Amino acid sequence: MTTAPTFLCPLCHDDASKSLVYQTRKKRRYWQCSSCELIFVDPSSLPTLDVERSVYQHHENSPSHAGYVAFLQRIIAPALAYLHADMRGLDFGCGPGPTLSILLEREGIACANYDPLFFPDKPNGVYDFIFATECFEHFHQPSRELSQLYSLLAINGYLFVMTDLYDDSIDFRTWYYKCDPTHVSFYKRRSIQYICQQYGFRLLELRDERIILLQRTGG
Repeated sequence: MTTAPTFLCPLCHDDASKSLVYQTRKKRRYWQCSSCELIFVDPSSLPTLDVERSVYQHHENSPSHAGYVAFLQRIIAPALAYLHADMRGLDFGCGPGPTLSILLEREGIACANYDPLFFPDKPNGVYDFIFATECFEHFHQPSRELSQLYSLLAINGYLFVMTDLYDDSIDFRTWYYKCDPTHVSFYKRRSIQYICQQYGFRLLELRDERIILLQRTGG
């Protein structure tokens, strides 16, 4: 018998009912919030900083990796419609090998780098746009990271997100996206709606259940 969780949802902080989505053979549990529909790893199974650092360092992410460049172009291409050379941007969660900022610089657009493990200097000031590519799924406390992202964005600034959204047509047991031990938060369309409502974002575009273009609306 599964014990009902007593912790709050890390996105909406609701203490409403949570359902057990899946449990691995190693007892890693994934819960779904009945309110915002976020799926998240049981707090007892969150990876340590050392584990995260080790996994990230084995990623082949660099400007010389053609596959990774093509992957990033999936979000850069639609984002360019909202950007111009006078803007100030940030790659939030750039990892050990910043690439997106280099690709944007080739388009004449400046973009700084930030990563809590590899480029830990705190972002300075506010930004006209922020890219958060393949990092939402790493958030241990999405509410905290989203509050930070909101505070870093200028009014009417853009937040460009890349993360695989989950829907009920996917078999979670075999879903590849959960196999990375550093992936701990998984979002559904309802989760994105909640983020927009709670944090003051407007959904501009949603492409292929992975590319999410948002704009800050609050003052």
